[in-house]
Amino acid sequence: MLCVRCSTRVCYVVVQCFKMTSPYFLQSHSIITRSGNQNAGCTPEASLGSKLTNRRRKVDTVSSVTVKVEEEEARVSEQNRPTLDHSSAGSCHGALPHCTAHPKAETDPALPLSLQGRRRRQLKVEYEENKDVKALKKEHWEPPDWKRQLGYIREMRSARNAPVDNMGAEKCYDTQASAHVRRFQVLVSLMLSSQTRDQVTAAAMQKLRAHGCTVANLLATDDQKLGELIYPVGFWRTKVKFLKRTSAMLQEEYGGDIPDSVEGLVRLPGVGPKMAHLAMDIAWDKVSGIGVDTHVHRISNRLGWLKTLTKNPEETRKALEEWLPRELWSEINWLLVGFGQQVCLPVNPLCSVCLNQHSCPSAHKNSPTKRPKAGHPRSTCPSSSSKAKTEPEQESSVKDERTKVEPWQTTVSPSTQRRRPKKQS
Repeated sequence: MLCVRCSTRVCYVVVQCFKMTSPYFLQSHSIITRSGNQNAGCTPEASLGSKLTNRRRKVDTVSSVTVKVEEEEARVSEQNRPTLDHSSAGSCHGALPHCTAHPKAETDPALPLSLQGRRRRQLKVEYEENKDVKALKKEHWEPPDWKRQLGYIREMRSARNAPVDNMGAEKCYDTQASAHVRRFQVLVSLMLSSQTRDQVTAAAMQKLRAHGCTVANLLATDDQKLGELIYPVGFWRTKVKFLKRTSAMLQEEYGGDIPDSVEGLVRLPGVGPKMAHLAMDIAWDKVSGIGVDTHVHRISNRLGWLKTLTKNPEETRKALEEWLPRELWSEINWLLVGFGQQVCLPVNPLCSVCLNQHSCPSAHKNSPTKRPKAGHPRSTCPSSSSKAKTEPEQESSVKDERTKVEPWQTTVSPSTQRRRPKKQS
């Protein structure tokens, strides 16, 4: 039996050979197909044998409609049969019944609709996304113990008696002034606070408010008088120029008010990203980012709140904003600033009184070891060279401690007094 498969319907071709062993019959061959065609290969001498064979193998008559359909199917199977080249003919020779012909991609308009619908449709190949890579993209990094550390900082800052709580930018503007004047005074206090203690900034803002801290008044004040008002803030000569140029830009472009976007604020002379984000939070009541100054930058690196150590406050701001919840962006600045002013000091931090001393990776590492007093059994007599090295350090530590105890008392050296701006006669 020979079986040929096609894409539409399986057609069977039955080949039967009968060999009569009786001497009265000769050899006869008959081919019977479902299409109704009979091709007899009988010789003229074997008429009696062919008659007997035809009597035994009577084929039912098939209607003309069925014959036409099957003829179309046979023609389609012949068209869809793949053409084998010489290289593949040898491999497929002898296994033709098991070869499956692939249908054509295009549709033959000459075929009936019933046959066109029976063709195999093209498969749509879809690639699954790599779940491992997708999970890595969504991985949210955060410090392991930051929530407990933040809770301890809140507990240590519950008294709110740090300089930033009483003399920060939120306390330096005139509450009785109009809205645009208050916003301008917030911006001026932030500009003066750079490289300056909050106590000095608050004193300078008090003198500016008494003089009239508005855009028009600052433009009408000469540089000499403005320098006397803001002295002794850090880099007061440069800040006088910044205040004048910023006031001119605000008058021309914003009608005396300050911009309501970070992009507009950083365009002003002397205004950086930290000042811009704080101004948006305090003046406009909009949280646009974390205001990172030297205290936030230092403490975030000490606590291990960053994946890698950062080199400047701007890098620290971007690293913190990647994992810190947005609802904490406004609170984190004044929390860490006051914590840095009271406990986590730049030099000689008070790790012994800090509640995070057991979880902070930098605890007891930044503070120098205390030497035993003179006459103690464990004390040793240092050499002259060691005395020369330790005495300046002790003097600097004493100065730092004096500054911590009385930070509001600022001393002015004689050389600094000579650089004081001259008062107008």
